[in-house]
Amino acid sequence: MKQRPWVMIAGTGHAVPKRVLRNEEFAAMGIDTSDEWIRERTGIRERHIAGPGESLTSLSAEAAHKAMAVAGVTAAELDMIIVGTCSPDRLLPSAAVELQAALGATRAVAFDVDAACSGWLYGMQVAEAMMAAGNAETILVVGAELLSRIVNWKDRNTCVLFGDGAGACVLTRSTKQRGILSCYMRSDGTLANLLHRPKGGAAEPMTAEILAEGSHFVHMKGREVFKNAVRSMSDACDRALDGAKLSSSDIDLLIPHQANLRIIEATAKHANVPREKVFVNVDRYGNTSAASIPIALDEAIAQGRVKDGTIVMFVAFGAGFTWGSMVVRF
Repeated sequence: MKQRPWVMIAGTGHAVPKRVLRNEEFAAMGIDTSDEWIRERTGIRERHIAGPGESLTSLSAEAAHKAMAVAGVTAAELDMIIVGTCSPDRLLPSAAVELQAALGATRAVAFDVDAACSGWLYGMQVAEAMMAAGNAETILVVGAELLSRIVNWKDRNTCVLFGDGAGACVLTRSTKQRGILSCYMRSDGTLANLLHRPKGGAAEPMTAEILAEGSHFVHMKGREVFKNAVRSMSDACDRALDGAKLSSSDIDLLIPHQANLRIIEATAKHANVPREKVFVNVDRYGNTSAASIPIALDEAIAQGRVKDGTIVMFVAFGAGFTWGSMVVRF
């Protein structure tokens, strides 16, 4: 079998809105909750919420510019732009082509990957396959969400969980034996109704009644989602390690999707990765869906936790259900 080319992460960047919404503020908004209640169940203390003038495109562009600067790549050199999101600025056209226009990346083909919280990880695997097939040399992969615009701010089961932000990375070929070592992704549409937006799409277009009842917002059955997330992410860790022919002791850093601290801890325990090797920032950002892993990766690099030779495992789970994993040697 022909050796697939090495595909490496050449640069990362992230951007979040200016406004920080702390747990203590929810009570003043008329929501029956408290800082203690939220932290005990989720580990979240605060999250960033987009305000006027901030959009998915503007946050994505800011994150992309940072990643491109680190990678030493210009917009004109991008062959492809992939955006993982489930909360685009507009339903048509894609978030990726809007980002392409904002960057001036006239050569790049651009498209979205909608896999909810697994979106960035799915996008990374699509990008790696595109490069292996010889269809691109330089790809920008972005995970970005404005979940504050699609949650019901009267529903404490969802509104306290989510935040806004964008994370980006530039993929290029590597002449050394470093880059993506293994990939794994799965989905199960039979469980879609456990985490979804019931109405407001093409099957049941937006009406005054739908707006009034709030059925266009995110609805979630938390207990069932929790159980499936732990089981699926644990399995994905096993599959990624098997694919890379590594054991848990070889992993220098685990960067999981930042959904909930208890999910993160349960996944790390199953993967046999000690707490000191698990990157956590859910306390400061909440669940930013597709943006959570690339934001965490960029912070981990800035903190010196990812260097040349570091082996990192990513794992995510999202609505769909979708889940996946990846092992990368930096």
